[in-house]
Amino acid sequence: MSKVGIIGGSGLYDIEGIKNLREESVKTPFGLPSDPYKIGMLEGTEVVFLPRHGKGHRVSPTEINYRANIFGMKKLGVDAIISVSACGSLKENIKPLDFVVPDQFVDRTHQARPSTFFSGGIVAHVAMAHPIDEQIARVLVESVKKIGVTVYDKGTYITMEGPQFSTKAESNLYRQWGMDIIGMTNLTEAKLALEAEIAYATLAAVTDYDCWHEAHDEVTVEMIIANLQKNIKNAKAILKLAIPQIGKIKTFRAQDALKYAIMTDPKMIPAKVKKDLKILIGKYVK
Repeated sequence: MSKVGIIGGSGLYDIEGIKNLREESVKTPFGLPSDPYKIGMLEGTEVVFLPRHGKGHRVSPTEINYRANIFGMKKLGVDAIISVSACGSLKENIKPLDFVVPDQFVDRTHQARPSTFFSGGIVAHVAMAHPIDEQIARVLVESVKKIGVTVYDKGTYITMEGPQFSTKAESNLYRQWGMDIIGMTNLTEAKLALEAEIAYATLAAVTDYDCWHEAHDEVTVEMIIANLQKNIKNAKAILKLAIPQIGKIKTFRAQDALKYAIMTDPKMIPAKVKKDLKILIGKYVK
């Protein structure tokens, strides 16, 4: 059985139905994750849950310690991550309360957040052409269909820096680029998950039309929260169906993502870096 990690976004701070629940704080070479991890069993599958913004939503998208969050998942033995995220729609047909399982990302974070484990004397270039695990994505799409909610099985998620919402000019620019949905977190997670050889997919819950739409000339927190509560109820039902199915998957493409990615001569990698990154690179660098 594979161990499944859940990263909860805005409004999702716990998962219902997890048995034998316990909390575990994890130290990493990159600092502390957003919160202690909640670990338990859901229908025979071990689940590791983390709210990316912390309890009470106290950590902004820019301030999230993404490296610690993903490294902690790796340290706890997670094989696959489902990232649940609120997002805005950049297409008329993708409506609030719909779900999207994107297959691509575009980065607009301005590199204000560290998005690689490999620095300080080690270089690795992980292939990102296909950032999402197709097996997890298929399970998520089928699970959304089973609860009777509209779902799009592909799309491009543009990751903006935030924490401010888009200007109208930005929103219209992203539409011209052909983007489908917009959020503030997921590409950074996807990059780090692949570097950690953890399969990753996003379950994006649409809360609004961003500010390009005539009906949403101003995106407000009040508007988002109203739809968020409905989306979270559906997301919990989707996860309850999807997690046991993902737990049955034995192998993932991400499991050898670093096989040809590390460029640095092992003899040149600093001893501390080797020690800190052992759970990531230990099978490739001695």
